Amino acid sequence: MSLATFRIAAESIKATAHPPGAPVLNWNSFFSLRTSRRRYSLASSIVSSIAVTGVAFVFLSTQPEMADEVTKLIPMDPVISMGILTFAATFLGWLIGPIFGNTVWKLFHRSRLPEFTVKEKAFFERIRNHRVNPMGASTNNPVPDYYGEKIGSVQGYRRWLRDQRAFNRKREGSYPSGI
Repeated sequence: MSLATFRIAAESIKATAHPPGAPVLNWNSFFSLRTSRRRYSLASSIVSSIAVTGVAFVFLSTQPEMADEVTKLIPMDPVISMGILTFAATFLGWLIGPIFGNTVWKLFHRSRLPEFTVKEKAFFERIRNHRVNPMGASTNNPVPDYYGEKIGSVQGYRRWLRDQRAFNRKREGSYPSGI
């Protein structure tokens, strides 16, 4: 998609999505919403992993016949088997946490969600178009933030672009020797 086509599409989205005079989501607001969504996901992962671990611990400690079933599945010492099962429950809680966090975040930010979705698609399109080819990666030249996960502001995006260009220059060997 060319830049002119992208601008025309963005203008048509602005015209159809917003009545005149309504505030449009700018990039800085988009990045702050993106950061808040990530925090909701992290907080819900922590809470759900603690909750699922607590439920698993209570269930395993109150059901003595569970120890026999677990040791049949995991043929080790019952304490180690229960520890593995408790760790698995914690991991499951960590994995299901973002589902709840993103749902709560969407409920709180319902009014800005359509704008956010459009801006997020445009952002990921930019990331996809400007990221480097990871084929030139090595231990001395690792790929810089391939998915753009660490970008938290417009300045961060510009820094990400500079890092992508620097990676390409290093990969192509256009740095003078000695640097």
